Amino acid sequence: MRVILVAGTTQTAKIPGISAAGADPSLVGHTPSADAEIVEFGQTVRSPVTPVSPTGCPTPAAITRAVRELTGFDALVVDGGLSEPTGAPTIDVGAMPGRDIREEQPVPTAPGAFEAARQLATTLPEDELVIGETVPGGTTTAMAVLRALGEDFGVSSSLPENPTDLKEEVVADAFDASSLSSGDAAHTPKRAARYLGDPVLPVVAGLTVGALESGIEVTLGGGTQLLTAAALARHAGAVGDLSLATTSYLAADVPHLEDAAEAFDLDLVVTDPEFESHPLDRYAAGEAKEGACMGGALMLADRMGVLDDVEAATLDVLSRLDPEAVDADVVEDDA
Repeated sequence: MRVILVAGTTQTAKIPGISAAGADPSLVGHTPSADAEIVEFGQTVRSPVTPVSPTGCPTPAAITRAVRELTGFDALVVDGGLSEPTGAPTIDVGAMPGRDIREEQPVPTAPGAFEAARQLATTLPEDELVIGETVPGGTTTAMAVLRALGEDFGVSSSLPENPTDLKEEVVADAFDASSLSSGDAAHTPKRAARYLGDPVLPVVAGLTVGALESGIEVTLGGGTQLLTAAALARHAGAVGDLSLATTSYLAADVPHLEDAAEAFDLDLVVTDPEFESHPLDRYAAGEAKEGACMGGALMLADRMGVLDDVEAATLDVLSRLDPEAVDADVVEDDA
């Protein structure tokens, strides 16, 4: 079993008010690169920042790393369009950083990256894959792609209050730029990703299609971005058992999640880590909710009987990333 983290960027994330993935909007492009390093090494290496929200909510990558330390799962990072260097070893599938979706063709590499990721998945010697993503601004691009496919489901947000009106405005401008209408890309997922998406979505979808074709069990670890990747895979004709593993925080934010999962023939797994300690209590307050394969990692922790240890393990990871971010007494008490 292997966890794959697809890390990439889209200029859409730089639209003010779209994303909470980064304390400083000017550094948001470093978030996926740093997330990859944290999952791989438990610390940042080349990234100049440790990702946190403007209010101090830590990156979900810290939780995924904590579960990795508890369970020992193998990990692989796929470059799904990184714009900043990462110290984590990565697999290249030809994805380039995404442009703002309000431009005419924001992801010209989508078709080639989809096929390269599909081929990669067929070569992996695994019987099970858990696939996650890290791409700031990705819920907005996910909304646009779902509309392009003709799927009328909403998306979540890394912010406590989902800026739905802003996303709707951005998506409307994106459709104007693409000359597409809702449903025009049904059953043509590469077209949907190329004209209205981000570079991570076609890579996750390609990996999913290739794995299912090879008889590999696939779980998508994440929220509505991974739901959108599942939609792309199904529109590409992928058949087979496919699961979506997410957090209770994400599920509480998306009332239609069960209906959407059923529409794409997904088994839905929701895990509640019951975070209480600061700064993880920011998740319970509605921040972040998902990302960096957090839902998939928590599913594995539950499966392996260590879910109750995740909070303390995450606080330990955070204390190494930024000693001032965590109360030392809390870490000692929870250890």
